[in-house]
Amino acid sequence: MIVFPNCKINIGLNILGKRADGYHNLETIFYPLPFYDVLEVIPAANAAEPYTLHVSGIEIEGGIEDNLCVKAWRLLKDDFPHLPAVHIHLHKTIPAGAGLGGGSANGAFMLMLLNTMFKLHLTEQKLLQYALSLGSDCPFFIINQPCLGKQRGEVLQPVEVDLSAYKIVIINPGIHINTGWAFTQVKFSESSNVKNSITQPVENWKHLLTNDFELPVFTKYPAIKNLKDILYQQNAVYAAMSGSGSTVFGIFKKDTPFNYQPPAPGFFVKEIHL
Repeated sequence: MIVFPNCKINIGLNILGKRADGYHNLETIFYPLPFYDVLEVIPAANAAEPYTLHVSGIEIEGGIEDNLCVKAWRLLKDDFPHLPAVHIHLHKTIPAGAGLGGGSANGAFMLMLLNTMFKLHLTEQKLLQYALSLGSDCPFFIINQPCLGKQRGEVLQPVEVDLSAYKIVIINPGIHINTGWAFTQVKFSESSNVKNSITQPVENWKHLLTNDFELPVFTKYPAIKNLKDILYQQNAVYAAMSGSGSTVFGIFKKDTPFNYQPPAPGFFVKEIHL
């Protein structure tokens, strides 16, 4: 069985404070993008190993046990011992560790794939619970429509965000941002206006929506700030960093040309039509 995990961007991201459990409360808009990895799972009932993982495409860090597809399989195997051994093939096109949620999407789509493939009859609510145990961004990909995310990001409320008149350009400079470090550097917002701001015209978002991770990340990595500036110079109506970075994105009217030549190897640039 084959599925196509997509990525997301964060439109506005306010960190409201640290929780007693060590996580942070936040508010953000998760917006899914039609840019995909490919995930295939084949039953392997007579295999010597309980699972195998083959990864192609963009190289990702970490061992097999760290991969969220494998973690998702093991999570369900604990509760459904009859699950057979599987061969997993993950083809990565979404840059890893880039604020696009590619790994989280892989884990969430693995849960949904196994649920369908092996007829586990898990409800959406149960899938959301499993997804949260994999990571704070994973539940969003179970719903996979524009949502206001609150608390850790797992409290999700679908919202109306119509970007059909636009295209989105994403640029990743190949810089890995450690999310744990970013949280230690961020200055907490006293409040969040994300929910109200998203209802305003896109042209107004530049003055209303902020990503609290931008200040520390841009300070340490001026090249990432420069990419946001370039997007505005190229006539983006709104530009921001996604998540804790390092990907930046620009929202453009569809007929606006975008002309940018990456200055060095390792840059990833993609124009996405919605």
